Amino acid sequence: MRRLWCVLILLFLALTLPARVSAQDARTGGDRQESGFSLGQNYPNPFNPETRIPFELGPQLFVDGRPAVVSIRIYNALLQYVAAPTALGHPAGDGTRVIELEYTQPGRYEAYWDGRDARGRTVASGVYLLRMTVNGRSVLKKIIVSK
Repeated sequence: MRRLWCVLILLFLALTLPARVSAQDARTGGDRQESGFSLGQNYPNPFNPETRIPFELGPQLFVDGRPAVVSIRIYNALLQYVAAPTALGHPAGDGTRVIELEYTQPGRYEAYWDGRDARGRTVASGVYLLRMTVNGRSVLKKIIVSK
């Protein structure tokens, strides 16, 4: 019974946790126009056993001719690292982890997560946090694994 209460409290906190952005994004409003990128909601959500994560990189990220450096990481409700999804349709090939991955052109992209942690084990049902960082700026989204 005690464990159930702990899980319910963590679930409540995770569902009411506001999306966070970096201090720099907070000053600018954190929208795609200012930051140059947007993170869409994963689909399906809730999901079991896999999900896709859409994101968009705007042309403002590429004005200096350098690539956009993108990282996507998934954390549990205790903010412990769980996994990194893989890129879909990236020149480096499908299955490349989205950790410091360079994108050379603006556009809409997707990442894929199979619901497994970094050791290959299926994660438990619950709320997870998805953090996307592009050129040092970050946004968070909540995602739900339901079994």
